[in-house]
Amino acid sequence: MQFTIESPDQADVRALIAELDAYQSSLYPAESNHLLDIRSLCLPAVLFAVARDTHGVAQACGAVVLQSGYGEVKRMFVRPALRGQGVAARMMSFLEEQARGKGCHALMLETGIHQPEAIALYRRFGYVDCPPFGEYREDPLSLFMRKDL
Repeated sequence: MQFTIESPDQADVRALIAELDAYQSSLYPAESNHLLDIRSLCLPAVLFAVARDTHGVAQACGAVVLQSGYGEVKRMFVRPALRGQGVAARMMSFLEEQARGKGCHALMLETGIHQPEAIALYRRFGYVDCPPFGEYREDPLSLFMRKDL
């Protein structure tokens, strides 16, 4: 897998994001899905990462939205066929490295309670529970986490 910062506005990446949207929609109601659209992911303050296989096919993605004082991890997704192979961990390491390179000293995220694998990944990377941040509000289907870099 090769991990790079790319534009999300590419056909294969849009297809990957559509898979993520469908997956999230199967787990949570619309009011508990805090998804960024392609236009929002193309903003200058967003580091959007893509993992491509040896054939150049987009297989995973993730993003960090740079905010004042922290970055927010968004759009983490690995195609189901590649789960359990360390791709998500490599994506997380890549995103943290990219965020540090932009002077980011903390990362925060919101994830859903019905995603135990994602929660376990974040905990392994040192993320700890925190209160809602930014524009988020308490949601029984959401878990908020933070890590100082």
